[in-house]
Amino acid sequence: MPPGTDPFGPEEFAAAASVSRETLDRLKTYAALLADWNTRHNLVSRASMDQVWRRHFLDSAQVAPLIPTTAKTLVDLGSGAGFPGLVLATMRPELRITLIEATGKKCRFLQAVAGELGLQAQIRHRRIEDSPPEPFDVITARACAPLPELLAYAQSFWGKGTRAYLYKGQNLAAELTEAHKSWRIETEQHSSRSDPSGIILEIRELQRVGRKPSHP
Repeated sequence: MPPGTDPFGPEEFAAAASVSRETLDRLKTYAALLADWNTRHNLVSRASMDQVWRRHFLDSAQVAPLIPTTAKTLVDLGSGAGFPGLVLATMRPELRITLIEATGKKCRFLQAVAGELGLQAQIRHRRIEDSPPEPFDVITARACAPLPELLAYAQSFWGKGTRAYLYKGQNLAAELTEAHKSWRIETEQHSSRSDPSGIILEIRELQRVGRKPSHP
């Protein structure tokens, strides 16, 4: 094995995420498209490609079992290269998934993957803050924005019974302290299965209680 190569590959991913052989084959196609496009468009960091099955695919897949079985719609904010949105679309095909991404080259990649895998994901080329209000059952966001700003974005997509799953790191405590100045939130923290310092912050209630935070 070459130095620096992560031994966690597709087979290890399949065992950890409990996916079928068919789903794994589709995600392998996704990984191959990512490797090809990333040489030209820098969709994800080059260094992370050596650990793509852990850093991107497992990181995304770990949210799938947290999503309520009654959920029908999901919006992924700032989808980037499709993590977690397209992975969840592959693992939970019953969900109607919408991906919101502001960068044109990333939207073109998302369209290419969705087309190749036959996914019914809707890709919207726009900034999150320019999106009209629309309720979804599930909201996801990975490496998108600080929590207070992210909650302001999420409010536009919040409806009755909505759950949000937000990827956060070691600064979560400070972000929660700041967020509580403007928001009443009910949360649960899930330890990341792909990053020892990572947290999946599940939000079950979201209501503004203070002044509106300013956006840069």
